[in-house]
Amino acid sequence: MKSYAILGKEGGMNTMTYAINWDLESIFPGGSQSETLKTRLSQLSTEIAEYHRAIEAWTPSVKQPEELATILQLAEKCTNGFGQCGSFITALLSSNVNDQEAKLLMGELAAKRPVFQLAATIFSKKLTAISDADWATLMQSSALAPVAFRLSEIRRDGKELLAESEENIIHTLALDGLNAWSEHYDTLVATIAIPFTDKEGKTITLSAGQAFNKMMGDPDADVRQTLFTAWEQAWGEKEALFADTLNHLDGFRIATQRLHGVTDYLKEPLEYNRLKKETLDTMWATIAKNKQPMMDFLTRKAQLFGKEKMPWQDQDAPIILGDMEEKTYSFDQAADFITKNFASFSPKMADFAQMAFEKAWIEAEDRPGKRPGGYCTGLPESKESRIFMTYSNSVNEVATLAHELGHAFHSSVLWDLPSMNQDYAMNVAETASTFAELIVADATLKEAQTVEEKINLLDTKMQNAVAMFLNIHARFIFENNFYTARQKGLVSPQQITDMMLAAQKESYLDQLASYHPHFWAAKLHFFIDDIPFYNFPYTFGYLFSMGIYAYASQKGASFEDDYIALLRDTASMTTEELAEKHLGVDLTQPDFWQAGIDMVLADITTFLEITEEFVH
Repeated sequence: MKSYAILGKEGGMNTMTYAINWDLESIFPGGSQSETLKTRLSQLSTEIAEYHRAIEAWTPSVKQPEELATILQLAEKCTNGFGQCGSFITALLSSNVNDQEAKLLMGELAAKRPVFQLAATIFSKKLTAISDADWATLMQSSALAPVAFRLSEIRRDGKELLAESEENIIHTLALDGLNAWSEHYDTLVATIAIPFTDKEGKTITLSAGQAFNKMMGDPDADVRQTLFTAWEQAWGEKEALFADTLNHLDGFRIATQRLHGVTDYLKEPLEYNRLKKETLDTMWATIAKNKQPMMDFLTRKAQLFGKEKMPWQDQDAPIILGDMEEKTYSFDQAADFITKNFASFSPKMADFAQMAFEKAWIEAEDRPGKRPGGYCTGLPESKESRIFMTYSNSVNEVATLAHELGHAFHSSVLWDLPSMNQDYAMNVAETASTFAELIVADATLKEAQTVEEKINLLDTKMQNAVAMFLNIHARFIFENNFYTARQKGLVSPQQITDMMLAAQKESYLDQLASYHPHFWAAKLHFFIDDIPFYNFPYTFGYLFSMGIYAYASQKGASFEDDYIALLRDTASMTTEELAEKHLGVDLTQPDFWQAGIDMVLADITTFLEITEEFVH
């Protein structure tokens, strides 16, 4: 195993077992100047053209299912090519937001999509033209049966498509419409600079990502308050630019939906997540009935900080009582801790995580010039993943690292399946990641030596629940209200800000001391050009993983195979069918959701009990 030398704070050399920068050279050597990448992009154009020709020439026939299977192989080549190149270029841009060459490469890749999408439109329409009887026969063939569910989804969606030429126009215009506005948001975020003066009087400028981590995690309440004031101001000063971006991004979506005869803006995200509206409504309704204990938790936490009510910026702040020093983990220590505790649930998860660390799949360095946030991305041609984050030694960052490794493990158990059966939706994508995070949260709790440390770690675990049940519900309420307003016309920056504030007050039962009115501008998730309503799947995945976690605790050693079987089915059936098959539960009923929430309520009860002595 390699060791990596880094310069210590006093100028000495510290030895690290694992690299804190990811390996991109093994994907396409040379970064944004890579000749190998340019060759692959050129090859992708050839593959798209071949796919297009094959579809144009294809006449569906029940007697020749192998012809359809051949077309699917061509489609897979193209899909994997987009995935490989897109993940690599995104990685370049994430690790250096000022990489102008990478921005041009992303534009070059995006320009290939309309041609591919036109071919996919023709394909979808040809599937639609097949009679129901012939379709049933086709789907029984050995070549097509494994992907019958996904093909049926494509056939269903094909019935709503416009003429091929019209769909092509929409996809072409999206490059400088929907996609461009999303990219414009990234450009705006790169201009956000937050001034911060430390205790020695030295003023530095923090990027959005650096400022957010410090604002939400610094143990000093004055630092958090100062940064939050500057944070709100920074996003507020550019609210008109962010409002333009959000209006036009979602305006493009609404216009496209109308062209397809769709007036319900939740139709697309529900179909994408393979979820019934009834299931989503039941989840939120069950959460809403259980919010007061969440607020009791936040109020108690505020009291531990010497405040009556919880200010927005203190929600994720660490609770440090008495002489306790908050436990920190170097990147190496985090790696060892994660692999050790993964092993108690799944040796295969542990082995996978170990490999990811050893092969330098993770970009973790805390430095300027990186985009905020964290993610995991797949490389379908390499059958690998890469993880992006900014690691800062806190327990929260250990949880984030475990979360992203959960995503990567999910992808790894699917690499041998057809690419169509790897296309799982976001709600179940968040299941493996949140499950991995729960393992680490409980493991840190078990290691607590004192009541003060247990309070600190229980709070860290609870931060996830608060985010899922309160913060993300506020996002969902906001998006519902924004889309309703946007269907009628442009929405002013002030109206958007008022909507955000109202949504936060509704979700948090109006029991916080302060709110974050410009959260809508600061949160990347509202500006992603993929699937609208990017937020509720997190809450779904969190509660779904709670059910799996309880199941794992009951099953013991036999859990691993059951868990992998569930993950392998995540793109091959509806979410309700997945839950029924692997967990034996009905997601349209509140019982399942309440069972997960009860696990959180038990933690809140413990927290309130053990903190009682510290507030009197």
